[in-house]
Amino acid sequence: MSSTDKKPLPFTYQFLSGAVAGISEILVMYPLDVVKTRMQLQVSSAPGEGYKNMFDCLTKIVKQEGFSRLYRGISAPILMEAPKRATKFAANDEWGKFYKSFFGIPTMTQPLAILTGATAGATESFVVVPFELVKIRLQDKSSKYTGMVDVVKAIVKQEGPLALYNGLEATLWRHISWNAGYFGVIFKVRDLLPKAETSQGQITNDLISGSIGGTVGTMVNTPFDVVKSRIQSTTKVAGVIPKYNWTLPGVYTVFKEEGFGALYKGFLPKVLRLGPGGGILLVVFTACMDFFRTIQ
Repeated sequence: MSSTDKKPLPFTYQFLSGAVAGISEILVMYPLDVVKTRMQLQVSSAPGEGYKNMFDCLTKIVKQEGFSRLYRGISAPILMEAPKRATKFAANDEWGKFYKSFFGIPTMTQPLAILTGATAGATESFVVVPFELVKIRLQDKSSKYTGMVDVVKAIVKQEGPLALYNGLEATLWRHISWNAGYFGVIFKVRDLLPKAETSQGQITNDLISGSIGGTVGTMVNTPFDVVKSRIQSTTKVAGVIPKYNWTLPGVYTVFKEEGFGALYKGFLPKVLRLGPGGGILLVVFTACMDFFRTIQ
């Protein structure tokens, strides 16, 4: 039975499988996310200062701030990962059912997989924005916050409760583009790979297709991610228009002031996380769903 023809499961099982997959991925890959954010927030630096590349950033964080700094802010992503990844996969499955029924298409096609992934990404965005905002504020090198609760209190006090959704528009751009690429590529790569005859073969196919999907999604959405990080790292002050406020103008500002390469700041740690991370997500999610099918 192919992965696209397996018995559908209720939302609860999809949610639990996505949650387990998300937490598994973040526990392994989180330090790369810290490095990515640091590099995205770095605009310019004097000679000898700042981060030259991913390895220089990792080394300087550990040497200057301690190893534990690589996991600073992980509490927000841990709390976010369960609803985020669960929403991603559950929304992808549910929107897939809806679109197949709406368009009268009996089986999934690649254009439908892209549309479904994009819609799932939009759905996921509304869940993750507050958590992403807290994470970015804690990962920033200049962060003075004591923890997640301190960040939330400061944002609400200084900027208002609605400020917890700062960067929503940029997050929509980031997640729609990543999920469209991720699920669209997974569909195509699975179709191209030899049919798995064993469970080990299925795991290998999922790891390959998920990793390629994660890599393509990252290539597409990194410019939006750079701008999102800068929007969410900025404390809004009444009467002051932030430099980075909307996504497409923000992308243009980065390109104009720092060059095209700046739109891909943090790409290496990001792709090293979300490439293999995309494979880990798919493998763990599929394994959990298969387990739940055995107890149905």
